[in-house]
Amino acid sequence: MCLSRFYRAFGAMLIVFAMLAGSPAAHAENKAYTVTASDGVVLAVQETGDPAGPPVVLIHGLLGSRLNWEKQLQDPRLRHYRLITYDLRGHGLSGKPTDPDAYRDGRRWADDLAAVIETTGAHKPVLVGWSLGGAVISNYLATHGDGDVAGAVYVDGVIELKPDQITAHPEVYRDMTSTDLKTHLDGERAFLRLCFHEEPDATTFSRLLANAALASWEMQRAVPSMTVDAAEGLSKARIPLLLIYGEHDALVMPGPSIARAKAINPRIQSKLYAASGHAPFLEEPERFNLDLSSFVRAVTLPRAQTQEDN
Repeated sequence: MCLSRFYRAFGAMLIVFAMLAGSPAAHAENKAYTVTASDGVVLAVQETGDPAGPPVVLIHGLLGSRLNWEKQLQDPRLRHYRLITYDLRGHGLSGKPTDPDAYRDGRRWADDLAAVIETTGAHKPVLVGWSLGGAVISNYLATHGDGDVAGAVYVDGVIELKPDQITAHPEVYRDMTSTDLKTHLDGERAFLRLCFHEEPDATTFSRLLANAALASWEMQRAVPSMTVDAAEGLSKARIPLLLIYGEHDALVMPGPSIARAKAINPRIQSKLYAASGHAPFLEEPERFNLDLSSFVRAVTLPRAQTQEDN
């Protein structure tokens, strides 16, 4: 009788172990390391998810870091993919050059992304760029082409740094670059609040505010004059491109930005999130993660099928 109960218990344990082995969490690997860009800037890189899954490179926006993507990195639907994040130059744990030209030349940001893709060995990744991250993708496409990329998602992405696409907040941007510490920090808080139609919980907001305080002041002064070669990058892209914008974005104008992108490349697809501001991946994470997962599947499935056929 006891022996019978033992075998039943042992069998149940085997089933549990098998279920755990097949779950995304069991395959997840968390790694942190650095990549050196072509001009010597050291970039902090992180990975999680399934190391054998299709790679997805998540590129944050101004004043951000990898912490912006927590709701994506923890979602079981996305942890089937190899999720790669990195802190942009001047942000987070990455190097913070003091030379303004290190930030004004958009090719430097493009080369950073190229270095991350090459060093990580990410084959045909899907690129996801939020806000300033969208400009990084455009500069990458203009400088390096789309031959090593499966597709790209712009999340309230900067298409061009032009007044007809970017909402003016002169007082906020003035305060963000003030030499007075209190004024500077108040400017960072004001900018962060503009990112949301509905602010996240207090803990998340406080963490993102601390995140913003890590950003280089030199970068913040220089980035408004960053070169963005969207006309070249988007026009020659043949990969699938998806634009996702929050209808209530108070920083980047959704309508003009989408119209400009589609004028450059009519094949671009777009979606508007009715309940979001500038950060739909935080404001409507369930919908965003589903859309992102569907996009990644759509652009990587043909590759997987080809590999199986071979």
